[in-house]
Amino acid sequence: MPELPEVEVSRMGITPHLKNQTIKEIRIRQPKLRWMIPVELSQLSGKVILDIERRAKYLLVRLDSGSIIIHLGMSGSLRVLDESVAADNHDHVDLVLDNGKLLRYNDPRRFGAWLWQGNDQLHELLGHLGPEPLEADFTPEYMLEKAKNKRSVIKQFIMDNKIVVGVGNIYANESLFSSRIHPKTPAGKLTPEQWKALVTEIKLILATAIKQGGTTLKDFNQADGKPGYFAQELQVYGKAGEPCPVCGTAIEQLKIGQRNSFICPDCQPL
Repeated sequence: MPELPEVEVSRMGITPHLKNQTIKEIRIRQPKLRWMIPVELSQLSGKVILDIERRAKYLLVRLDSGSIIIHLGMSGSLRVLDESVAADNHDHVDLVLDNGKLLRYNDPRRFGAWLWQGNDQLHELLGHLGPEPLEADFTPEYMLEKAKNKRSVIKQFIMDNKIVVGVGNIYANESLFSSRIHPKTPAGKLTPEQWKALVTEIKLILATAIKQGGTTLKDFNQADGKPGYFAQELQVYGKAGEPCPVCGTAIEQLKIGQRNSFICPDCQPL
């Protein structure tokens, strides 16, 4: 599944093509994605796109009356194309602009979503989200307070969107390795110094991933079709059996919460 950097790269890629453009129509070929596409999306002709924003892993196409909410799901992708380009298999939604361009949504598995949020609403999917990891309110002090007396393991804790959004599996692995914290450490046991290190690494690794174009995943490409480049920077994720880049010890693979986890047993003692 595309993680926060991939979604942010998608936002950056499509914004110059969509911002301040007028919607000609929205063509819906397959209305049943993860949820049914709401009828409001077929009533947006003539609306001007004010901006493209991101909240967690959701893209928000902001109009004067509300926002189109887009989630890429497991395999969704967005392309900016000429309106004349014929649709292919799994091209489920076209947001057609009056300048001859369109934003095309492709999703083979149909786990993504196109939803609607009016200006007087807060969609239930967005209502219980924690702070953005790259914004000022995500601090070591905030995390220390949230983790007080918590027994859940730290990897699952930082992946909880109610605590902080967008720290997906890949980046949780990488951040914990860089801060030398074992992913099974109870969240409530981390010291203030460990929280400072972990929050710093989360911010640094996510910012680096965004800068370099997002992690290359099988189902993800940037809006211009070019793959991301952060995969070559990964230190432990997907590297079971390979030497640790710090000490040379073989990387081990664990299962935590049904997710693959990767650690150096020497650099990240439990």
